[in-house]
Amino acid sequence: MSTLDEVRSWFDERLGQLLRKYDVPGAAWAVLSGGRVVDGAAGLLSRATGVEATADSVFQIGSVTKLWTATLVMQLVDEGVVGLDDPVRAHLPEFRIADEDAAAQITVRQLLTHTAGFEGDIFTDTGTGDDCLEKFVAVLHGVPQLFAPGEQFSYSNAGYCVLGRLVEVLRGRPYDACLREHVLSPLGLTHAATGAAEAIMFRAAVGHVEPEPGAAVVPAPVWAMARSNAPAGSMLAMRPRDLVAFARMHLDDGRAADGTAVLAPGTAARMHAGEVALPDLGLMGTSWGLGFERFDTPTGVLVGHDGNTIGQAAFLRVVPAAGVAVALLTNGGDAVSLYRDAVGHVLAALADVDLPALPAPPRQPRRIDAERFLGTYSAEVFDLTVSQDPDGRIWLDQVPKGAFVEMGGRAERTELVAYRDDMLIPLQADRGMHMPHAFVGDDGTGHALYLHVGRAVRRAGA
Repeated sequence: MSTLDEVRSWFDERLGQLLRKYDVPGAAWAVLSGGRVVDGAAGLLSRATGVEATADSVFQIGSVTKLWTATLVMQLVDEGVVGLDDPVRAHLPEFRIADEDAAAQITVRQLLTHTAGFEGDIFTDTGTGDDCLEKFVAVLHGVPQLFAPGEQFSYSNAGYCVLGRLVEVLRGRPYDACLREHVLSPLGLTHAATGAAEAIMFRAAVGHVEPEPGAAVVPAPVWAMARSNAPAGSMLAMRPRDLVAFARMHLDDGRAADGTAVLAPGTAARMHAGEVALPDLGLMGTSWGLGFERFDTPTGVLVGHDGNTIGQAAFLRVVPAAGVAVALLTNGGDAVSLYRDAVGHVLAALADVDLPALPAPPRQPRRIDAERFLGTYSAEVFDLTVSQDPDGRIWLDQVPKGAFVEMGGRAERTELVAYRDDMLIPLQADRGMHMPHAFVGDDGTGHALYLHVGRAVRRAGA
């Protein structure tokens, strides 16, 4: 087992090399072990300005924000204001989706665990005012229900926006104010920004994207997504040390470093426990808790979350049994490969926990009849069409729609091969990853009803 000082030395020696290897402009990191924190950074915050990254630089944490939103909700549960199995409408009567019966049934727990079942990738921009979340919830009235509430897992940004609005209504204040008053301030965090106007007060990272496939990354055209998605992860930025302070509170049974109670005793552990199993995709956890993603590995249990915004990627991993937490924040390039090398080293060195191996296509893929999988699966932000050519090769055509087009999404064609029962996998890696595609259910004609890639994408017309 290594020491924190040895981990710091490893980062000082290796991080710059890894940034160059994976074309990551800049990264900052922090590690907690034994109640002590070390941190650091390397590279650039922007290739346009040449400003260097420091340990105090703020990066967007993307969907890691969902852990903060879940914490705000669980504070209300601790106070007896909300019950996990309360229908959302008991507290938010204006909540509407296309399926009226589902809207009346969906519970707070189902939103927290991504099992509510309505279309989850809704990124409608409803302005920058404090009423943006109220307006966002109002536009959900036409959003389709993909499956019955509680039936399965399907990652949902929109569900966490509804939770953010729930917090606003019950606290009587905008989401950002609730976040600052009930989590940021009690933790004593000094380098955290709920939007661009606050981020600019610090050394702030800029996201970087590929102008075309295979090209070196360049600064993204915009800094953040719409404020209406703030509870899901569109705005919050911070330095890694502050993210690790949040993780430490969760390790210390809901108490800040100075003893301030942020959560009731036992609530943090309750949030980390598995609530719903996930399809075995290999790039996500094995189960999901009340906000937290959970990874049951042969060498130990990890909890945490990842985040991706426009050209920025964040990773938080916590080993409750060892009291270890590590945060890695990046601003472009092959961030997943950097995460595997850097965070993987820390977890092995300090907690004797190994990251599970990434899924990969078989060396000699077998040819299969893909009839059950063929067809188009449609979501709010893309269409996915699976086809098989006369030679037996299987293809996936992804066509972006709506918000994904506005964020620079491009049409992509990928060859898939047989992986496991009812699963296909890309033959070529994308940013260091081969994302398995699971085909779930039956549309009544022998074809899969959903293509599951962490999100359940329903067959068009079914």
